[in-house]
Amino acid sequence: MKGKHFEDLAASYLRKKGYKILNRNFKCRFGEVDIIAYKKGVLVMVEVKGGKGEPRYRVDEKKLKKIELAANSFLKSTEVKYKELRTDVIEITANGIVHIKGVSL
Repeated sequence: MKGKHFEDLAASYLRKKGYKILNRNFKCRFGEVDIIAYKKGVLVMVEVKGGKGEPRYRVDEKKLKKIELAANSFLKSTEVKYKELRTDVIEITANGIVHIKGVSL
């Protein structure tokens, strides 16, 4: 399966959990955020990883820094009001979807 397929599954999962998808594949010169979602005052930058094993371990410090920089760029370009900003990882494997909330450097 390709990255877009995993991102589609993750977006569907988030919608079912009550999140509003604000943006997908937000790109700037610093990096990319797969999904930007919002729920109850929380703005969430989501990195989607799929495949065999435990894909979450492919989200390293360098990737998190790029997400942070891209998030800052997004925040400068939007009027979204939020109380909390969070980075999550959604892992998709043959065993299902795991939503890891609050990943940090």
